[in-house]
Amino acid sequence: MELQVENVHLYERQNAEEHRTVMFEQVHAEVPRAVLRRGQPFFLAIRFNRDLAPEDVVTLIFTLGPEPHAMRDTLGRMRLAPWQADGVEFDDHAYKWESRITAMDVNTITVEVRSPADAPVGEWQVIVETIDGAALGAPDAGPAYAFPYQHPVPVSLLFNPWEKHDSVYMEETALLDEFVLNDVGKVWVGPMGFTKGREWVFGQFDERVLPAALMVLERTGIPHSERGDPVRMSRALTKLVNANDDGGVLIGRWDGQYEDGTAPSCWTGSVAILEEYLNTGVSVRYGQCWIFAGVLCTLCRVLGLPARVVSCLVSAHDANSSLSVDRFYSDERDELPWDPLNPSGGKDSIWNYHVWTDVWMARPDLPSGYGGWQACDATPQETSDSFYQCGPASLEAIRRGEVGLKYDVPFMLASVNADVIRWIEDPSSDLGFTRIDSNKYHIGRRILTKTPFIFDHVGDDDCDDIIDLYKAPEGTNMERISLLNAVRGSARAKRFYDVPPPEYDDVSFTLNDIDKIQIGEPFAVEVHIENRSGQERLVRAALSAGSVYYTGVKAHIVKKASGDFLVQPYASDVLRLTVEAEEYIDKMVEYNNMKIFALASVDGTKQTWAAEDDFQITVPTLNITVLDQPTVGESCSVVFEFQNPLQLPLTDCSLRSEGPGLVRNSVLTYRDVMPGETLRIEQRIWPQRAGSLKLVAAFSARELINVTGSVLVEVVE
Repeated sequence: MELQVENVHLYERQNAEEHRTVMFEQVHAEVPRAVLRRGQPFFLAIRFNRDLAPEDVVTLIFTLGPEPHAMRDTLGRMRLAPWQADGVEFDDHAYKWESRITAMDVNTITVEVRSPADAPVGEWQVIVETIDGAALGAPDAGPAYAFPYQHPVPVSLLFNPWEKHDSVYMEETALLDEFVLNDVGKVWVGPMGFTKGREWVFGQFDERVLPAALMVLERTGIPHSERGDPVRMSRALTKLVNANDDGGVLIGRWDGQYEDGTAPSCWTGSVAILEEYLNTGVSVRYGQCWIFAGVLCTLCRVLGLPARVVSCLVSAHDANSSLSVDRFYSDERDELPWDPLNPSGGKDSIWNYHVWTDVWMARPDLPSGYGGWQACDATPQETSDSFYQCGPASLEAIRRGEVGLKYDVPFMLASVNADVIRWIEDPSSDLGFTRIDSNKYHIGRRILTKTPFIFDHVGDDDCDDIIDLYKAPEGTNMERISLLNAVRGSARAKRFYDVPPPEYDDVSFTLNDIDKIQIGEPFAVEVHIENRSGQERLVRAALSAGSVYYTGVKAHIVKKASGDFLVQPYASDVLRLTVEAEEYIDKMVEYNNMKIFALASVDGTKQTWAAEDDFQITVPTLNITVLDQPTVGESCSVVFEFQNPLQLPLTDCSLRSEGPGLVRNSVLTYRDVMPGETLRIEQRIWPQRAGSLKLVAAFSARELINVTGSVLVEVVE
């Protein structure tokens, strides 16, 4: 009887336990899929139509892509020898396919296989090829015929940060519980004075996420042979998460006009976004930086790349590669809405916060010492190599100012450590402008991520400031040295930084920062002036307050005032502009961010000063209460509540909620909520697994967004 394969069993659940992939829903599906990590042994069983004979030839084959080849690392071919079932050991090095038979039982063999630690990730086909030994050795026999059997379900092979030979290996493996296995985290959003962690469901184990990630991989166009390189892979993912070049996952929008899609503030996690992209193949509307970062983190974690979401408070967008944020003013002291020194037409900006993703990997393409965390930014701000992609940029390179190291170190360094330089029109200057002010400490005030193993659903005790990984402490010689080292590496930056600052001035100005105010409260713009000279000084000042998008783009002027003030010798004074609630309520834009601005000049000394500050008008938190004891497979009630803080009705109301193991992405519409009324929505959920699970929700209305909340749900069997 000709030897043929009847079945291959991949021990999906047992292998998943060892490979830390047991949380993947595909492993537990009716037709299960093996989800494995490269470089780590796994087991499979092969059942034949008869007993094996010593002369039979059995070959186990793994293939990736349309044209697999061993020289391209997309083909693994292993001859199985039944007579060597005992005593065969794997080689010490882990960069080739290996197998050994560990058990034989009549017509079935159990095989242990180890994939290379640098194997490309993706969907590998499993093929067993048999040649009948009797036919092979028969006299006058023709060419032996090989019978191939292909397993109907491919194997998903992922990066393996637990394996020391893998280029994404993390020595502190306990941290991988956070950076690979944690499926609910936080993203810190909001201006410097009132930043809070917003819960985000990464959902990397959801049954729809891995197929979506594999679809994204195909759309990157990376050859299958190069899909084991985390440098190449992470850079390609930053390009495909945004839709600016090639129909990627998300379309970015920041203007508040989201009627033809989902408002960014309504998303509670990555799963719904990736599911829509998987089902339609069309870019999802809409995303902003923190959503791009959340989706990129999900794609990295599902593929086995350690990743964390990072928020930089007061982040620079350097549009002209000067390593500075430049503000330009007319000789009438009005800010120019364009950058006259940027030939490309872009304008530098300061974002209240900007969010990207750190990814952990070795960097064999860089000198020693630059591996570890790498900044990867999927938000489409500036092109790199002609595409909207950014990173991986070594955090150590950013910290040292090594702008000659790839990828995009100058852009990321400016994001966290640019100087803010102000210029005023001056026809006598060769540039046409004179430098009037420089702030070395405004950009990159804090850089936040979630602390491993902690989740604070009512506050921010799980916040970790990692700014020291990105730059030396502000004001230290090391911080200045690293920035000036970067400036020396950029001919354009040198032209900006070489312009001398103004001479010492004898009038000091201080703009009072505002952290936050509750919606409906007034606020004031205050500037403290101190005349340190023995002569009176005439100060010409302008104060203003306005609403802004979190990217720094101005929306509406709320109130402004200007005037001349005489300050006596060695005296102090205070300039004040008060803004009442009724003056700003109808001019707020999404996330309720406000900017206060002050500009002053001193007659006779040519001293000019300017300062700005952003703050947020805060809204209530969405309270979530679990009414029953949550039990696996049984329904329980959850109540969502908050009070309308506005003196007008809330319309077009909706509530989005989700939580892995609790409820898939749910969207409920709700009636109008009257002024001062307490909204109450009750929803039933059916927990699918036991443990401490997280439920995340966001409420939105036409008049009010960014009302969010979360709760820990203790589910019992």
